[in-house]
Amino acid sequence: MAESPPSRSRRLLAPLERFFHVEAASGIVLLLVTAVALVWANSQWTAAYDALWHLPVSPGFGQATPGTVHFWINEGLMTVFFLLVGLEIRREMHEGALSSAKQAVVPIAAAIGGIMVPALLYIAFASEEQLVRGWAIPTATDIAFAVGVLAVLGRRVPSAVRVLLLALAIIDDIAAILVIAFFYAAGFHPLGFMVAGAGVATVLLFQRLGMRHALAYILPGAIIWLGLLYAGIHPTLSGVVLGLLTPVTLARGEHEAPVERVESALHPWVAYGVMPLFALANAGVRLEGFSFSDATASALMYAIVLALFLGKPVGILAAVWLATKSGLGVLSPELNWRGVLLVGVLGGIGFTMSIFIANLAFSDGTLLATAKLAVLVASLFAGLTGLLLGRFILFPHEPHATVRR
Repeated sequence: MAESPPSRSRRLLAPLERFFHVEAASGIVLLLVTAVALVWANSQWTAAYDALWHLPVSPGFGQATPGTVHFWINEGLMTVFFLLVGLEIRREMHEGALSSAKQAVVPIAAAIGGIMVPALLYIAFASEEQLVRGWAIPTATDIAFAVGVLAVLGRRVPSAVRVLLLALAIIDDIAAILVIAFFYAAGFHPLGFMVAGAGVATVLLFQRLGMRHALAYILPGAIIWLGLLYAGIHPTLSGVVLGLLTPVTLARGEHEAPVERVESALHPWVAYGVMPLFALANAGVRLEGFSFSDATASALMYAIVLALFLGKPVGILAAVWLATKSGLGVLSPELNWRGVLLVGVLGGIGFTMSIFIANLAFSDGTLLATAKLAVLVASLFAGLTGLLLGRFILFPHEPHATVRR
């Protein structure tokens, strides 16, 4: 029997509703954990903060893996974060905002503008050779914090704004994945690719045999992770590979496709476990070491803050304007330019992916700390600006509000 339009609509909207509910609460948790990390790193217990993340954790896999708490959070647990990203991309490509060229034009244009303008603005202010490597830091959008701001704004913001923000963040993630793979690789080793390829072949074989339980894919996932690690590609990208390979269609007797089932199961763990742990381990920046008298550190700070806070909204608005004026894209009836502006401002909330890329871009402790601090400052500015702009200027009234007489 064919699925009726209302039931299909409810089925398509259910994952989005779950996603936004979890992400909104996750944004609050991330904010609290970030504050804890900053206070802890700048308190009398700062030595304990540093020592915690350098504790050895076994087993390690040879000399390539230091086997510390920090390593397993950033390279191990964050693989689960990237798996969730891969699942979201797979679902959106199948039946969401990226399922057709017509639907995808506006968010793709927004993402491209939101990547190119911040990157160019960053390079303009941080043109020193040792700083250029960080050009990708201000190109990402943190969906948890951004959706958290939208949740505070409530029903006054149309759902189309949330959908555009989600699609933009997903395309940003795709771009970040490609950037990490091609610009932050530590040299390519063919044997590692062969091992990763064997893991992918095992996944495809299991699917061919009809194995639908997620636990069956832990071993081939680990093989892909190890293969990418030794290949010189960041191993967390193994999560994306697994996510993109996850089936999106229903088998006989299933009520939910594997991509939706695994995403629903993982999302709370990532939102309330993986991302807060990542924030706790990486957001603890010591403020005493930063000085505006250091020209290099100051240039890095200004470059990231301006690129995220100004470059993102300018790039997103300009790209969407060009796409609509050229006729390639059309804004949905529920989406107007006020919504696009709000998405652009909230796009300047970088955080998780920006800090992740900063860890890859800079090995120098001072530059890394400055980059993290700049991401936190820019994200705070963008979040507060989006909140105030949305509440008092762009969407001051809730829809269908009635005036009592």
